Amino acid sequence: MSKQLTGTVVSTKMQKTVVVLVERKFRHELYKKVIVRNKKYKAHNELEGLQIGDLVVIRETAPISAEKHFAVVSRATKEQVS
Repeated sequence: MSKQLTGTVVSTKMQKTVVVLVERKFRHELYKKVIVRNKKYKAHNELEGLQIGDLVVIRETAPISAEKHFAVVSRATKEQVS
């Protein structure tokens, strides 16, 4: 089973590649504070017209290059994320 993550496009400068920022929130066990962690993933992009700020769904794939292990599945909407 492959991972599926939702994130925001932060860079589209490479050909057929986008950088996606995935935000993860969790509650600290002891202090109960909500902690936010961010991670950037390079994802293979076959979709036309993706721009910075778009929400996308990415899925883990076999390695495409040294740093690309994800591919863009679709563009997400705010309703799908919530």
